[in-house]
Amino acid sequence: MTSSTKSDTLAAQDNPADPDTFLNEAPDDVEMSLFDHLDELRQRIFYSLIAVAIAIGACFSQVKRIVELLEVPAQGAKFLQLSPGEFFFVSLKVAGYSGLLIASPLILYQVIMFVLPGLTRRERRLLGPLVLGSGVLFFVGLFFAYIALIPAALNFFISYGEDVVEQLWSIDRYFEFVLLLLFSTGLAFQVPVVQLVLALLGIVSSSTMVSSWRYVLLGAAILGAVLTPSTDPITQSLLGGAVLFLYFGGIGLVKLSGR
Repeated sequence: MTSSTKSDTLAAQDNPADPDTFLNEAPDDVEMSLFDHLDELRQRIFYSLIAVAIAIGACFSQVKRIVELLEVPAQGAKFLQLSPGEFFFVSLKVAGYSGLLIASPLILYQVIMFVLPGLTRRERRLLGPLVLGSGVLFFVGLFFAYIALIPAALNFFISYGEDVVEQLWSIDRYFEFVLLLLFSTGLAFQVPVVQLVLALLGIVSSSTMVSSWRYVLLGAAILGAVLTPSTDPITQSLLGGAVLFLYFGGIGLVKLSGR
């Protein structure tokens, strides 16, 4: 070992690396050509499509049970098949949405594994909590829509016309309504995650979020009207209120992060 090498080693021991420098390093960053990146992306997409296809096939084999589960909130209504093959295409739609939902963790895993080598240690520390929080909030949104939003909307429509018309609904239109409300609510429940990401990027702060509550109140009302496929005020108010609750919960998370 040369004298210069020894002096460099001693200097490194006496002056440890700056923590910020260490956290901003990408430990698995490897030089890859564009074609290597495209090849890896192709493999990730292929694995994801296989997972989706298997999940859809499994859900289609149990689609009648899934349909019966989604029909539970509509107690008091009867469903009709208004055209040949309508229930078959509804079954495909339900199996597709259900399969995509079941395969979403593996799809997310493939996305993470594709972008992970380019992330710094600081970004990796944030990735796990953000992904986990986003997934939990999405499924909480689905559960909230299933036990609160859908029954509230259906009860409103059933009670409104029960003395005038018999409740005979198209099976296709019903599942369009239910599936849209489920997934739009799951997406609406991502509000705290979006707030935290914006704060960590330095775009907004918790004080700015608090001062903008009036605009958020208006936005929650508009979001409730846009995302809910029904026009009843009960469903829109429930979703708007949930978004407001999540927004102020997100402000709490941002404050805890020191932003």
